[in-house]
Amino acid sequence: MGIDLPLIWAVIIIFGVMMYVVMDGFDLGIGILFPFVKAEQDRDVMMNTVAPVWDGNETWLVLGGAGLFGAFPMAYAVVLEALYLPLILMLIGLIFRGVAFEFRFKATAARRHLWDKAFIWGSLVATFFQGVALGAFIEGFKVVDRHYAGGSLDWLTPFSLFSGLGLIVAYALLGCTWLIMKTEGPLQEQMHNLGRPLALVLLAVIGIVSLWTPIA
Repeated sequence: MGIDLPLIWAVIIIFGVMMYVVMDGFDLGIGILFPFVKAEQDRDVMMNTVAPVWDGNETWLVLGGAGLFGAFPMAYAVVLEALYLPLILMLIGLIFRGVAFEFRFKATAARRHLWDKAFIWGSLVATFFQGVALGAFIEGFKVVDRHYAGGSLDWLTPFSLFSGLGLIVAYALLGCTWLIMKTEGPLQEQMHNLGRPLALVLLAVIGIVSLWTPIA
């Protein structure tokens, strides 16, 4: 009995994507939660909790993408062509988020708010377009003779947009749970208060997506 290499590679790719969602999801969630925390000291604490690990967390995305390219080049070509724009926007968001991590603590007090905005918007944009890409993937792509035959904006559908918003809620909840685990005092209490409604909204999102997916 031979080794089923496609199955092994599929498991590796799925594992890499799953680990990325879990590991990078909570630090993207911290950026999403930033607007709800006004105290500068609390914002410093939030960023310090993920400063040692945020860049390492993103390597899981590289593993998933490289595995898809190496093991399933035809699928990689179709997915990349179909989702070119949302993936580029996702990468731009990740770049802004990464730059904000490095420069926020070095900025003067007068300019720190600029890096806060870059961190917030980079996290939101990256998360939203990850969800959009996932929603478009679930809906499927038009393929003719093993080549993508759809348009450049076929990914732009109500289902994919809702998936993007749903992932923002999911990552925000991940960020809440991370901060509950890593902090204490008023900041931890605030995360407790934010976590409860976020959990309810996420359950509603899961229910809607579960009903909508077979139709999509």
